[in-house]
Amino acid sequence: MADEIILLDFLPSMFGMRVRIALAEKGLEYEYREEDLWNKSPLLLEMNPVHKKIPVLIHNGKPISESLIIVEYIDEVWKDKSPLLPTDPYQRAQARFWADYVDKKLYDLGRKIWSSNGEEQETGKKEFIECLKLLEGELGDKPYFGGEKFGFVDVSLVTYSCWFDAYESYGNFSIEAECPKLIAWTKRCLEKESVSSSLADPHKVHDFVAWLRKKLGIK
Repeated sequence: MADEIILLDFLPSMFGMRVRIALAEKGLEYEYREEDLWNKSPLLLEMNPVHKKIPVLIHNGKPISESLIIVEYIDEVWKDKSPLLPTDPYQRAQARFWADYVDKKLYDLGRKIWSSNGEEQETGKKEFIECLKLLEGELGDKPYFGGEKFGFVDVSLVTYSCWFDAYESYGNFSIEAECPKLIAWTKRCLEKESVSSSLADPHKVHDFVAWLRKKLGIK
């Protein structure tokens, strides 16, 4: 009997994109269900009653929530193809550390760039660039964060790249000028079908952010 896989998601979500990449890396077929985050479906509320957020992976009727936990679950259940986490315990711990760093830092700093003005925005921009430079230092001269193969940290971070255009536009700066190696890494990741087919169109993300700013009354 084939696995039934359903993904409750929202197209511009960098968190949902992580799950889409992991599923694509494993070559898995699934049913995609787009959620309206301003009118959440009964299924989403039933499957994630604690946080009531996307993404949620429903595997044979059982829900898994939180994007990095879902990516690890996918990697463990379908471990025979395209492993995302290293087998070495220390390297696994390091991968989890950097993915957790991305989770704790980037979203809030990026949001500060597009959702504020003046001094608050400048502070957010400065901290955002510092965060990216730290990540760029960890990448070093390696093709991917884990070395020669695309893996867990790459999945956690590359989904932000389709938001870069919006950050740059509203923050009036260039990520490539600040972090050229990170942008080269982004382009390398985008050469993978699993990544390019899973990421949202940056122009659509920009339009979504413009709509959000208007909804929030930001000038």
